[in-house]
Amino acid sequence: MKYILGAYATAPVTDSWQPEVQEQYLNRIKQLDNVRGLEHPFTGSLHGHDDDWFLRNIDPQWNYVFTGVPGVMGSLAKNPAFGIASDDEDGRAAGIEFYRQMHAAVLKLNAHLGRKAVDYVQLHTSPNRTKSNSSTDSLKRSLQEIVSWDWDGAGLVIEHCDAFIDGSEPEKGFLTLQEEIATIQAVNTASGSKLGISINWGRSALETRSVEGPLEHLRLAREAGLLRGLMFSGISDVETPYGVWRDTHMPPAEIFAEGYFAEGSLLTREQMALTLETAGWQDLDFVGAKLGVRPRDLDVDSRVAYNRDCLNAIDLLTSENR
Repeated sequence: MKYILGAYATAPVTDSWQPEVQEQYLNRIKQLDNVRGLEHPFTGSLHGHDDDWFLRNIDPQWNYVFTGVPGVMGSLAKNPAFGIASDDEDGRAAGIEFYRQMHAAVLKLNAHLGRKAVDYVQLHTSPNRTKSNSSTDSLKRSLQEIVSWDWDGAGLVIEHCDAFIDGSEPEKGFLTLQEEIATIQAVNTASGSKLGISINWGRSALETRSVEGPLEHLRLAREAGLLRGLMFSGISDVETPYGVWRDTHMPPAEIFAEGYFAEGSLLTREQMALTLETAGWQDLDFVGAKLGVRPRDLDVDSRVAYNRDCLNAIDLLTSENR
């Protein structure tokens, strides 16, 4: 099995854009033989610094799952009403325009590669409800427009992020999974579209402050017939360099000896195995991982090793679950 890797989250951190450092990292990622392609961050253009550099340096055989989270969070920092679920009409229009720009980037990448290389686009139901109002009605109106565009073979999913829950301080504060599922079902019924759901383990654990949260979210999405993808990111409930209950994409806890893992991660071997089983991984359109690493000045070899060992851990667990 091959996986989607959110390699951008582990990329070297530099004070300014240093293409030679990023190229060294990406060339090492290309050597991982179980990478099917990348979860690709979108901030407003195909690449945050240089489209041409990106097109020159990617593996032409890779496939892609676009994510708008980096761009969405950047937009929210400037406009708290931004997003496709916003009840503020200007904020909702800005959210739709953001995905229109992503649509253009999808077409550009496919045209460069001469094939339909983008498998999925992940949408997000901002704004943060602690700062601006949002609703399923607003989301439905936005989705009805977005699904009408020709995405050149790319499927559309809502990636569920941590929702606003009374008594907890959210990092994202977007719509609940139940609201997202109900809205997707309504849009699919009305338009004949095939919108789905993707789940990031760490973000569901963050919302529920529990390792049971990702399993429950996977069950809900699967029972609704909407689960399309699963991405592994870890999280901790104790003080670590990754923070306590923070969406920092912590690596998993030790899965096998002498690997690159993170002490204190709630994403243990047992939880990864339960998650794959609950998700029905054999039926998913994509499975993968998105990791952050600490310290931030970690060398390239170690950054690649964290990704390598996480993907090898998934390989190990899926082979045991066949």
